[in-house]
Amino acid sequence: MTTRYGIRSGGMRAACLTLILACAPALCSAQKITMGTPGIPPIFGTVIMLVAEKEGFFKKRGADVTVRGFETGSFATRAVVAGEIELALGPSPLVVSQIANTGVPLVGIWGMEHPDWLLGSTDPNASCSSIKGQAVGVDAVGGARSIALKTMLIGGCKMKIEDVQQVALGSQTAAAMIAGQLKYGALHIDDVPAIETQSGKPIKTITTQKQSRPNDHYLLLVARKDKVAQNRDTFVRTLAALIDAERFMRNPANADRVAQDAAPTGRSAELAKKSLNAYIDLEFWPHEKDGLSRAELEAVGKGQKAVGNIKGDKNPPAYDSFIDPSIWRDAYKLVGKP
Repeated sequence: MTTRYGIRSGGMRAACLTLILACAPALCSAQKITMGTPGIPPIFGTVIMLVAEKEGFFKKRGADVTVRGFETGSFATRAVVAGEIELALGPSPLVVSQIANTGVPLVGIWGMEHPDWLLGSTDPNASCSSIKGQAVGVDAVGGARSIALKTMLIGGCKMKIEDVQQVALGSQTAAAMIAGQLKYGALHIDDVPAIETQSGKPIKTITTQKQSRPNDHYLLLVARKDKVAQNRDTFVRTLAALIDAERFMRNPANADRVAQDAAPTGRSAELAKKSLNAYIDLEFWPHEKDGLSRAELEAVGKGQKAVGNIKGDKNPPAYDSFIDPSIWRDAYKLVGKP
């Protein structure tokens, strides 16, 4: 049988099948999404996104994802709320407080449970008592470093945030300490070897967030609920790519590749590999799980209420109202067990 376009029906069926196979896995219909990550240059915790992008895992899973850096995770989260981007990696305390105070329609679909924050100093004699009244580097007042600093001061030093001077530096706290402009900073784990190598001074750890509040949660990958409902398959495929990336990073044979992919963070290959090992030991990136611990996220809500970040007449959101673990479960089915 021949159609009016002069193509035999059998040939048409074959042509359609070829087109369908060429689009697998769902690339032809995949909607483009932008994922906002904290830090310019990006914090080391976002290396998993860089690996997923540079090693082709997003493409492999049929997700058309652009990774875009924001000055802070707070800014990235607000861009999601405004509808400017589809996904953001934001500080869990901020997300919980935003939802509680304003009712923003955010949903967490994946997370990093273990905070890597520490309160450090280039002064070898630094202590909780010596930091009072001093300038401390943060990203922005109310940003992720600022929230971490507040937590560490309250839990580790029995002090208030008002007892120190916050200096907003974006992602340049380490650079300011290397230059000798600041003695104190709210730091990531990977900041420490960079500061020590470039300044020649050891970092004295005053306290850590893990010591200050053992049951805690660090970062949430969030989207608007309406965007997830409209485009759920792409979010599933995006998480599948992050599962692939975490497994790739965990393999010691890939350390050199991961260090190359981490170049946008500004870390040398040597420092990147040292940091990679420290983060894997911390299980910073969730391994074969979604990173959405109910106990830890509920503890964040209670903690934010206790320190006053959730307004007096508001309550922390119920876990099931802002967390959707089903996206990761479907992604894990797609990837399969290792």
